Amino acid sequence: MKPPPYAAKTGTMTMPAEAFVDTNVLLRAFHRTFPEHERVRALVDQLLHEDCELWISRQVIREYLVQVTHPNTFTPPLTIAQVIRQLAQIEALFRIADDTHDVTAHLLALLQACPTRGKQIHDANIVATMRANAIDTLLTLNHDDFRRFEDQITILTPDATP
Repeated sequence: MKPPPYAAKTGTMTMPAEAFVDTNVLLRAFHRTFPEHERVRALVDQLLHEDCELWISRQVIREYLVQVTHPNTFTPPLTIAQVIRQLAQIEALFRIADDTHDVTAHLLALLQACPTRGKQIHDANIVATMRANAIDTLLTLNHDDFRRFEDQITILTPDATP
């Protein structure tokens, strides 16, 4: 298991050089209306200030689009023109990992090593994308969803920060 990014002895955080950003963090970082916006935005800003390279994937972009255009999640939902402007901002801040054959190979290996089914495969694909791009830290609000992968990644949440 990888050591946690939060060092309890010193009360300081060891900033990763790279981190993958989950959809729930991306949403909260960009939209004040989501709960925990301030904490999440502060952590993302801190990581960027510390020159941490932040990554997302095409999957995260699709999940983000689903949320901000869905009237039950986002009121009022963003227009396509607003989405296009936001994606330009997002693409300027984050490196974007593409779905490749290597990602699929990592995904299949993960599915064999960590029994995963249904919607959980989206989480496994995030981990596969991270592994294919040699990223070991995940910034998420859903620690429990990724717990089964803790031997392969470091999970960073806003709660883990001082």
